[in-house]
Amino acid sequence: MKLTKEILEYALIGGTILGGGGGGAKESGRDMGEYALQYGFPELISIDELHDDAIVLNVSAVGAPAAPLKYADNDDYINTVKIFIDKLGLDIQGIITNENGGCATINGWLQSSVLKIPLIDAPCNGRAHPTGLMGSLGLHRDKTYKSYQAVSGGNPELDNHIEGFVEGSLNKTAGLVRQCAVAAEGLVAVARNPVKASVVKENAAIGGISHAIDLGKEFYLGLEISKDKAINNVVEFLNGEVVSEGTIETLELETTGGFDVGKLIVNGYEVTFWNEYMTIDKDNNRIATFPDLIMTFDKNTSMPVTSAEIREGQEIVLIKTSKENLKLSITMTQEELLKDIEDILNKKIIGVN
Repeated sequence: MKLTKEILEYALIGGTILGGGGGGAKESGRDMGEYALQYGFPELISIDELHDDAIVLNVSAVGAPAAPLKYADNDDYINTVKIFIDKLGLDIQGIITNENGGCATINGWLQSSVLKIPLIDAPCNGRAHPTGLMGSLGLHRDKTYKSYQAVSGGNPELDNHIEGFVEGSLNKTAGLVRQCAVAAEGLVAVARNPVKASVVKENAAIGGISHAIDLGKEFYLGLEISKDKAINNVVEFLNGEVVSEGTIETLELETTGGFDVGKLIVNGYEVTFWNEYMTIDKDNNRIATFPDLIMTFDKNTSMPVTSAEIREGQEIVLIKTSKENLKLSITMTQEELLKDIEDILNKKIIGVN
């Protein structure tokens, strides 16, 4: 699939929706995508076009989307892949993004265009997620696997820029990268965890990027009719439902440890988030639980809004769909990773659905 300006718009909206509250800002994604298109039209290819031993590199962004001084520019995203190649000398034959999101779905377009490395339609996860391990294809269970991660980010004009390269266990390197994001005041671009294509074929969300593109197209087809139809098209495409429509009565958000953590209340529905929306509860009844997709839309514009963008008093439409309707990584079934959510939010996640 040739990636064009039209497809970029579909990917931005579809990715933002599949971000489920996280996955980065679509404005950053648009900037990366438009810059990538200046180098030509990158092509999205199937993982089946790579032989099993081909080396695939994951690209990501790590940080707290609501951090006021967060900064990672196009050069940072390119730089991480260059650092990686310089340090290890690997023949990288494919790039995959970490997840879907307004920025994440587009992550990889730029690196692919500039460095002429194929872009693969197999994100580590077909929705966004909070932790690095959730986007690591289950490699944390392989104790022989050594993680390599390159980072670059932070505003140099504010003396916040940082870049580096770390290696070690997945858990420790993921923690170091998160601390790099904190040191850079909120965000770093990352290239990490090279694997054989066979691992991607087995554990990634195959077709996850084209899924976001198709979803975005449905949104815009609906928008040609009305704002309500745009959201209804999304709900129908995802086999989901509208949970509630109303004004955000309460919004709590704290940026801590490189994450955005908080909750909002609309019409008595409590929605918690840890970057991504995690739970919906009402009257002590659980309505949706991560990795189910929970998403908010601005009622007046129909545009999807992330947890970092949402504001108290905003009129929203709250939707959900079951995890069964998503393209998910193997990590979304691994209880040791979901346990982290319980520890942060003090909410039961494992075994709820």
